[in-house]
Amino acid sequence: MRSPFWNAVSLAFDTIRAYKLRAFLTVLGVIIGTGTIIGVGSILTGLDGAIGNVLSSFGTNTILVFKFQVGMRFGNLSPEERARRPLTFENARSIAERCPSVDHVSPILFPSNGIIKARYKANEHYQIQLTGAQEGYIFGGNAEMKYGRFFSDSESEHRRPVVVIGEDVYKSLFASGDPTGKWIEVAGHMFELVGVMNRPAASFPGEEDQRIILPYYTMRKLFPNSREHLLLVNAKPGQLAAALDEVRVVLRQERHVPHDKPDNFGLSTAEQMLEQFRKTTAMTALVMAILSSIGLLVGGIGVMNIMLVSVTERTREIGVRKALGARRIDIVVQFLIEAATLTGLGGLLGMALGWLLSAATHLVFPSLPTSVPLWAAAAGLLVSIGVGLFFGIWPASKAARLDPVVALRYE
Repeated sequence: MRSPFWNAVSLAFDTIRAYKLRAFLTVLGVIIGTGTIIGVGSILTGLDGAIGNVLSSFGTNTILVFKFQVGMRFGNLSPEERARRPLTFENARSIAERCPSVDHVSPILFPSNGIIKARYKANEHYQIQLTGAQEGYIFGGNAEMKYGRFFSDSESEHRRPVVVIGEDVYKSLFASGDPTGKWIEVAGHMFELVGVMNRPAASFPGEEDQRIILPYYTMRKLFPNSREHLLLVNAKPGQLAAALDEVRVVLRQERHVPHDKPDNFGLSTAEQMLEQFRKTTAMTALVMAILSSIGLLVGGIGVMNIMLVSVTERTREIGVRKALGARRIDIVVQFLIEAATLTGLGGLLGMALGWLLSAATHLVFPSLPTSVPLWAAAAGLLVSIGVGLFFGIWPASKAARLDPVVALRYE
């Protein structure tokens, strides 16, 4: 003899097999809700790993200094932040000279021009990321060379017309082969190509390597109107906190910030930016959970409705079971198990949908390490079963309250 539990499960599967389309439509909301939970959980987990790798590539001892806080909030700048004066090369020099906990400072200069293109013979490349930097740029770990070398500070001081390009710029202009020693045109000026950088190992999903880097002083010579600086400050090992305090003090003095006023610049570390990113994704996850709960609510109402229909269709069966000695709790358990089995199957189909969503996302963004986390799969299945149990209570209690005499006479 099978246990009452497996009997109820078997009856539930018999009912589902008899009414396949009705069962599928009943749990469609559960499938969508569960699939969304698992799919979004997979994408957010992969995105968190990818962004974490990108930010950690800056190094645990690196400070990014800009006129406002670098992070995920560029669209939410206040009028005061937008009006701030740019940082200067002299600020970088003062930090290097006056901060004992700082190992190295590398200023990065951005051009003031709008659209800039690069050209080699008949090949052109637009939407490039042109910057001017010093040799210290390689300390950030983002200048691993594919061909050639990075330029030196000596070449920068002598305003040499040399350039280093990113991997996608190289593919667009040259396609293949070692291009070092060739001359390319950037913004109307000719430069000798001395190196090609590999795409950073830790890059944002779908991001292309559009970098074109000139020596700092060459950049200032050719683009004298450029003023916007980002400073990469490398602290000495184990002295990041001290370096943050020293840089803040120096910049407040350099930028003449009164003692009772807040900083008019931003200091960011990889850890701070990762924390800020996770706050953003937490809000995204909350919104998606709310949207998923709507699908689960719709699915739960559908389950309750179909279970009420099932109680009506099986009134005589319930009367027979009660006449043979079935207790109220036995009837309640039977219908609750049927409802949970129905939504549990919906949860399994939702898991498959979520996995397909995760796989499709990885195909579109190969650099995004999507994977279905165990917690998302377990949560999706448990929530779907919980929906069946919750919305099955009323039909189950209605079935348990039927009078066996009246039930047996039901046509």
